[in-house]
Amino acid sequence: MLVLAKAMLALMIGFILAILCGLILIPFLKKKKVGQSVSIFLKEKHKEKDGIPTMGGFIFIIPTIVSIGLLLWMNKIEWSENLGIILLVFSAYAILGFIDDYLIIRRKNNTGLTEIQKLFGQLVIAILFFYIFMKSGHNPGLNIHTLGIEIHMGWLYGLFLLFILVASSNAVNITDGLDGLAGGLSLIAFLAMGLIAWNSSWVSGYESIAVFCFILVGSLLGFLFYNTHPAKIFMGDTGSLSLGATMASVAILTNHEITFIIIAGVFIVETLVCIIQTISMVYCNKKIFLMTPLHHHFEKLGWEERDIVKMFWVFGLILAMGGVLFAVWI
Repeated sequence: MLVLAKAMLALMIGFILAILCGLILIPFLKKKKVGQSVSIFLKEKHKEKDGIPTMGGFIFIIPTIVSIGLLLWMNKIEWSENLGIILLVFSAYAILGFIDDYLIIRRKNNTGLTEIQKLFGQLVIAILFFYIFMKSGHNPGLNIHTLGIEIHMGWLYGLFLLFILVASSNAVNITDGLDGLAGGLSLIAFLAMGLIAWNSSWVSGYESIAVFCFILVGSLLGFLFYNTHPAKIFMGDTGSLSLGATMASVAILTNHEITFIIIAGVFIVETLVCIIQTISMVYCNKKIFLMTPLHHHFEKLGWEERDIVKMFWVFGLILAMGGVLFAVWI
């Protein structure tokens, strides 16, 4: 019962602080004219979104970091190297995303960091993650606890970690294209990861990791108060890059990388659709989908934005429940 109480309290703290943060941040960003520039390819459907404030990721990033700091100061949770790694990834990818958003706003178009610059920044943070990860004495291998399988990968595990961190951060970034879509799917994913982390008792600081996840779930719920259709603010790369990398970090530190593939299924499908479309266009000069990412394909088919978001949330919830079932119950 104490575990449930802690989870609900963490969620509530994150939600209240995010609501308060939004009340301060949105008017500030409007005053500073920190507006989103809608892509020319989306003007027909989303012209009303031009000028809506971006960098909304701070609405869930700031409350989460402040809440963790307060709980540590009050000795309500314990500090661990694993929690430190998660906070490092959460903050570093947020800073990288902020730089990208800032350049887009300053240039008044959709040109921020180049793909190479962004990828380089993501790789540097991922390499730092791997260095601290190995220094902390973690085993470089895949553990599928449900099936009792352990695969030692040696140095290949480092490449695997780099891939999963960079791929996950970009996957959430790709999915962030409709009001509430990436935020809602991330909330569902972190709720599942929090439940899994609380049942990963072999991991140092597992309770603190779980509390972090539940605080972030509450903060994302507060963010969605402002981000669901019609959105008053967008999370921008500040939020999307941070969310994706942090999801992957929690999965890696709790030895649930395979489970994470199930939980993040919608993000993975969105990314695969973009890859398939690109390959088809380059080698066959033919479109398979009307538009990518996948949520824009459904828009081209005439679906309403709210219906697309609800459908993706439902699939995300089903996959998250499947992931929890696989990792905890079976």
